[in-house]
Amino acid sequence: MPPKEAKARIKINKLLEESGWRLIDDYSGPANVELENKVRITTTVADEMGEDFEKTTNGFADYLLLDDRGFPLIVLEAKSEDKNPLVGKEQARKYARAQNCNYIILSNGNIHYFWDIEKSNPSIITKFPSQKSIKDYSSYKPQPDRLINEKISEDYIVLTQKPNFNQVPEYQDPNTREQYVQDNKLRFLRKYQVDAMRAIQDSVRKGNERFLCEMATGTGKTLVSAGVIKLFLRTGNAKRVLFLVDRLELEIQADKAFKEYIKNDFKSIIYKENRDDWRHAEIVVSTVQSLLFNNKFTSVMSTLYCRICFVSSSKKL
Repeated sequence: MPPKEAKARIKINKLLEESGWRLIDDYSGPANVELENKVRITTTVADEMGEDFEKTTNGFADYLLLDDRGFPLIVLEAKSEDKNPLVGKEQARKYARAQNCNYIILSNGNIHYFWDIEKSNPSIITKFPSQKSIKDYSSYKPQPDRLINEKISEDYIVLTQKPNFNQVPEYQDPNTREQYVQDNKLRFLRKYQVDAMRAIQDSVRKGNERFLCEMATGTGKTLVSAGVIKLFLRTGNAKRVLFLVDRLELEIQADKAFKEYIKNDFKSIIYKENRDDWRHAEIVVSTVQSLLFNNKFTSVMSTLYCRICFVSSSKKL
């Protein structure tokens, strides 16, 4: 039985390879992983690490993941299996600063964290990011000012359904307006729904990036969700939204609602196995169970500026 340190190293090496990182030169290109102090990983180095994973003659055996030009991109602080990866947090931060890179992975082979030291705290991940996903993440620049200044009123959804609705004679005429709204299924926001969306804007203004909206059953969480999705996508603060539900019926219901409310601006699709249509949609609807089956969630790349959770006030958090 190999010691915990060696087992962690084996697992981490495998995770790196699964995400497309090259520990040694091969037919696809030169190695893009080094050990701390620019030690290339060779058979000799691996043997030297032996049963004491955390130390070599050249210092701590942290990994340095390189970009396509060979410059430092990510520091991977590796710990043995019996240690919490977060114990290496400050050591990794210092090393990342020295290498002029903003991204850190903390791992003990079983538990992994990704950390953008410029933007947030470490977050648990299930697989290591690839070089491409980090490049895409780096190029994405949220625009909170646009979100804060976006005008939200009762017709926020209607302006997507029918942008010129208020210029239509049937709407302008008070005698035919109600029938016109019903015939075209126009969804105006109620005052409390507008207030809920504006509360998110106020929270962004305060520097927050995660939001919890609690609404009573029957108050229109899906409609508000559509408004929030439009808000983030329209202002460039999200590229794709993953909308999770816990039942198949709700999955169908949510996708149908998003198609009714905002299909003129954004594409919604239900995520299914062996289908790539979601890659061309801004809104991906799925049940939690479907996304977890066979670890399909590892292939869905959602770029979000925030995390938003809507819950019913009749349920316990």
